[in-house]
Amino acid sequence: WTWDAGSSTVSNTDGSITSTVRANPTAGFSIVTYTGNSTDTATVGHGLNATPSIIFVKRRNVANDWGVYHTSGGQKLLQLNTKNPWWNNASNYWYSLPTSSVFYPDNTNGDHYQNVSGGTYVAYCFAPVDGYSSFGSYTGNGSTNGPFVYTGFRPRFLLTKSSSGATNWHIV
Repeated sequence: WTWDAGSSTVSNTDGSITSTVRANPTAGFSIVTYTGNSTDTATVGHGLNATPSIIFVKRRNVANDWGVYHTSGGQKLLQLNTKNPWWNNASNYWYSLPTSSVFYPDNTNGDHYQNVSGGTYVAYCFAPVDGYSSFGSYTGNGSTNGPFVYTGFRPRFLLTKSSSGATNWHIV
């Protein structure tokens, strides 16, 4: 997939780290690039004017895993390129929850996913849009058909991952 926010790229100073953002708030999607500064309380502007429900962050100048924030996990971390459930059950991997203007790339765990000094990062941020996109969680019921999950629209793209077991991500 090639995600395109369909807008011009602008400098964003909403956070303590200036970011470069290509955002389409109507579609609830932005592409953010920034350079880390190893500050524990750093913030990065995402340009959505809505709180993201899922954020994928990748360090670009070193080979590292993708860090994933999902609204159902609070400050826990998933990894996009692994089977791992919530990473080490870390309850505070993200410094704080994202807001309608910024997200918080944590540095307190000495991680390499979000805010190492001089690290260059890309973040893909998604916020829900009624009738267009939805993000959430559900509990399986063991049935062949599984539980019914209401989204308010007919999805064309579905990404799922078990947060409690070592399973692959699935795209439908």
